[in-house]
Amino acid sequence: MGTSHSVLDQLRKDRSDTRRRRLLFRSWHRGTQESDLILGRFADAHLADLDSEQLDRFQALLDCSDADLSDWIIEGLAPPRQHDHDVIRLLREFCAVRQPGQ
Repeated sequence: MGTSHSVLDQLRKDRSDTRRRRLLFRSWHRGTQESDLILGRFADAHLADLDSEQLDRFQALLDCSDADLSDWIIEGLAPPRQHDHDVIRLLREFCAVRQPGQ
């Protein structure tokens, strides 16, 4: 799923996937525009493909502060052990390949 429209379309069709719908909403409504753009775009691109355990890890990341997430994703600082996993690496890779203005 590469665009927000395809993720949103899929979630509209599958109303039973409440968890992904909530995670998508939370990703786009963080409180800071920078976090909204990073996490929202990531969710648009990857949420539909994450398995249940990855969704657990992504949900736990959404409980972290924007400042911590920025340090771990953008600045490349090492996250605490409980957040050092495949989803944080996916977020880092996602941000590394995105060009300004996208």
